[in-house]
Amino acid sequence: MDRQRRVHIFVLIDALGWRIIEGKDFLSDLLPYRKPLRTVLGYSSGAIPSLLSGLTPAQTGHWNLYYFDPKGSPFRWLRHLQFLPDTLLDNRLSRKILKELGRRVLGLGPLFECGVSPRVLPLFNWVEKRNIYAPGGISNARSIFDRLEEHGIRYRVYSYHDRSDKEILAQARLDLQSGGADFFFLYLSELDGFLHSHCGETEKIDHQLKWYGKELRDLFCLAQQVDPMFDFTILSDHGMTPVENHYDLVRDVGTLGLQMPRDYLAVYDSTMARFWFFKDEARRSIVELLNSVTCGRILSSEELQELGIYFPDHRYGETIFLVNPGWLLANSDFGHGWSPAGMHGYHPDDAHSDAIFLSNQPPAATVRTITDVFQCMEAAWANR
Repeated sequence: MDRQRRVHIFVLIDALGWRIIEGKDFLSDLLPYRKPLRTVLGYSSGAIPSLLSGLTPAQTGHWNLYYFDPKGSPFRWLRHLQFLPDTLLDNRLSRKILKELGRRVLGLGPLFECGVSPRVLPLFNWVEKRNIYAPGGISNARSIFDRLEEHGIRYRVYSYHDRSDKEILAQARLDLQSGGADFFFLYLSELDGFLHSHCGETEKIDHQLKWYGKELRDLFCLAQQVDPMFDFTILSDHGMTPVENHYDLVRDVGTLGLQMPRDYLAVYDSTMARFWFFKDEARRSIVELLNSVTCGRILSSEELQELGIYFPDHRYGETIFLVNPGWLLANSDFGHGWSPAGMHGYHPDDAHSDAIFLSNQPPAATVRTITDVFQCMEAAWANR
């Protein structure tokens, strides 16, 4: 064994919330330092860049995947096809073609999805063009991977870009034994999809946790053999809230007699709707409707600033409407016909939304939110 080798392992398990493991014996004998972490409002597209950089979405530029950018949209050319009827312009085949064009020709990265109507796509750009799990992946920030690269730290990163969760864990064990790296970052993404389908089903969730627990225990024990002074930390980006009610905002906005994109523009996600207005009448009508809804509310500019998601240019929306925890927007742009049992993307005050911090070592810095994780990762190699 190389006595000088120091091993640091950080495992990000998507959607493993504090409420899910609270009171459970999930590796508690190995990882006694356990805390809930406040997440950022939104989805993984904003939360993970914040976790990797220590900055808010307003600072990284990464929040939701689509942002308003008619001048820079890679789909500006679609404006010339607006004369086509929806039967030709917006169907399953056309969206598939646009997805492949975005991924293979337009440089939008392997995760691009045509999640809005092709009729409004020329007004939008896509934020996650590069792999955020690599140096240079976050638009306006240096991530932990940039820092590792700059300081010549030997590291390995694993994500769904290349492997399944099972394959990631197996490869990490091999790489740990080979001695080619000291800093390991594993992103395990599959629990998120499982919890969307099975949130609230205790037995099934416990079964999944048992599998992750066994695999991670094996990795922990191997790291202990390689370096008795190692540190091992499990994190998440957000939790998962049980879905209890649905609200069809698309239907209600449709009754106002407005036309999109002539009068306004909207993106409907699972827990929020984002609006841009091109006519005063549209603004008045939609804001009046949103203010009458009892299962959600418009977020004020002051609150957006407090939450670290305020963008002065309104690229992510002039008006942002957020539903209450446990509610789901029916007919969203990103979930046609989908009725999940669990969802995230609610206000960070929702207890089910809390992420986790579990470690075998006391945190190197105070950890209250997911943005604090960056300091812990940076301190791990800096103090090696």
